[in-house]
Amino acid sequence: MSDIFLKLAKKYSNPLKVQKLLYSLEYNKKETMRSASTAYKLKSAHCMEGAFLAAAICEQLGFPPLALSMESQDGLDHVLFVYKTKKGWGSVAKSRDIGLNGRLPIFRSIRDLVWSYYAPYIDLTGRITGYRLIHLDETGVDWRYSRVNVWSAEKYLIDINHTALKSSYHKYLNIKKKYIKNGALTSGHGWL
Repeated sequence: MSDIFLKLAKKYSNPLKVQKLLYSLEYNKKETMRSASTAYKLKSAHCMEGAFLAAAICEQLGFPPLALSMESQDGLDHVLFVYKTKKGWGSVAKSRDIGLNGRLPIFRSIRDLVWSYYAPYIDLTGRITGYRLIHLDETGVDWRYSRVNVWSAEKYLIDINHTALKSSYHKYLNIKKKYIKNGALTSGHGWL
């Protein structure tokens, strides 16, 4: 079998092009945890499935398959593929909310990258409370090619300790008030 991800890496030859691929996919609203190959085949992904697909393609481009898990106070966590260049950390992500998609590789640290998601994450219930960077192979599942759902990858992320992201309650309330008044943020520094 020829490797689908090697073929995709030739077509989508850098993380910015992989982000464009994720934009082209339908957002998966179903209760699934599809592997990268299944998500690509069905042209549909939610955030973690998008992270699998981005990681599988970018792995062929020399980037390790790293995922960033961001915990939210409302339990609606977000997962994205992250990569590092000479310029800094960036991400490739799939989301229903434009503010939670990928970032250019301009961030000095993972923590700085996470902070770039803080304000756009806030809505009526959401707020980032912690984060954790992992190598996807740590999940112990075939996130690349499995033909069945890989729920244990999600369980792995839920069960591991996350680094707390502490912010003032006053800052959170100010951003939430802006969200209530103006809606979700649609642009920002470093956004793709």
